[in-house]
Amino acid sequence: MQADITFIRKALSKDLMEILIRFSLIAFLVVMSVKIFSPFLALMLWAVILAVTLYPLHQRAAKRLGGKQGWAATVIVVSGLLLIGVPTAMLGGSTADFIHETHTAFENNTITIKQPPPSVAKWPLIGNKLHGLWSQAANDLPALLQKMQPQLGNFSKSMLSFVGGAASGMFQFLFSLIIAGIMMAFGQSGSAVMLKIIRRLTGPAKGEQLYQLSTATIRSVSMGVIGVAFIQALLLGIGFVWADVPAAGLLAILVLIFGIAQIPAVIFSIPVIAYVWWSGDSTMSNVFFTIYFLLAGFADNVLKPLLLGRGVDAPMPIILLGALGGMVSAGLIGLFVGAVFLALGYVVFMDWIADGEAEDSELADEDIKQSAVASE
Repeated sequence: MQADITFIRKALSKDLMEILIRFSLIAFLVVMSVKIFSPFLALMLWAVILAVTLYPLHQRAAKRLGGKQGWAATVIVVSGLLLIGVPTAMLGGSTADFIHETHTAFENNTITIKQPPPSVAKWPLIGNKLHGLWSQAANDLPALLQKMQPQLGNFSKSMLSFVGGAASGMFQFLFSLIIAGIMMAFGQSGSAVMLKIIRRLTGPAKGEQLYQLSTATIRSVSMGVIGVAFIQALLLGIGFVWADVPAAGLLAILVLIFGIAQIPAVIFSIPVIAYVWWSGDSTMSNVFFTIYFLLAGFADNVLKPLLLGRGVDAPMPIILLGALGGMVSAGLIGLFVGAVFLALGYVVFMDWIADGEAEDSELADEDIKQSAVASE
């Protein structure tokens, strides 16, 4: 008996040692792989999101090109780079010019500010304070700037950091579009591999459902929320540049962020219309820009029914939290990735909750049936 116990202990000790060694090796490989891949993680995640979102369009293009997957991917990528890259370059150039002109004007003390209208003092809550600050800036701007030097210094550093992060994020986005094109060219094999991985992790029956749910959620959030905000930001941004509005690029980025948060873009277009009429010289151009900004400001009412598809299953606060959290942690590209992945996580989690309730309901019905049979 003692010999059997000793043999069992040795066998368990040997098996446990092998398990610990294998687990340590696997953990080491996972940690090293994540560490090596981490610099490209945001880029690849965004490329996957773009590939999944654009894949139906890629398949339609491939049919028109005789089934040539590579050519279809090339057409989509080149079209995307032109449609997004050219307006982005315009907005970036406008922002750079505004920063340079503002800095030069501050250095040379050549900024002139008009006196505020008397009606500003009658505004509720902030009227008197704003009127006094505006008057001081109009009378003696250098003294006001000297007084607010610490606050302006911190603000300028924050703005430069924000602009730099936005530029970096846009370059990452354009590069991720190229990677997404490569993924779409091999989309059929890649889709099959992802389906196998999900089935391996969750089981054959659940894997297919989770795969379809994840794909639909990514496309719904990307097109219905982020896509609409992005298109509207580009439309308004181009109009800001044409109308020679100061800081057109920064305003376009704010339109994008507010659009993802589901805040109407008219809160930007209406003040810009007022600025155009206040500073413009030509009545015809003012009328044109007024119509353009009104149409672009309300464009989401037309774009959402076209692009939203079956609807976004995740609540808007979830999308907003994902967008803001992603932007804080990963910059402008995190704005998109965070919104999509938090929405996807929410939908998958709620689907898991629904499955549990369905199983509990089935068990309860089975217990009722058994109780009925037993009572008979």
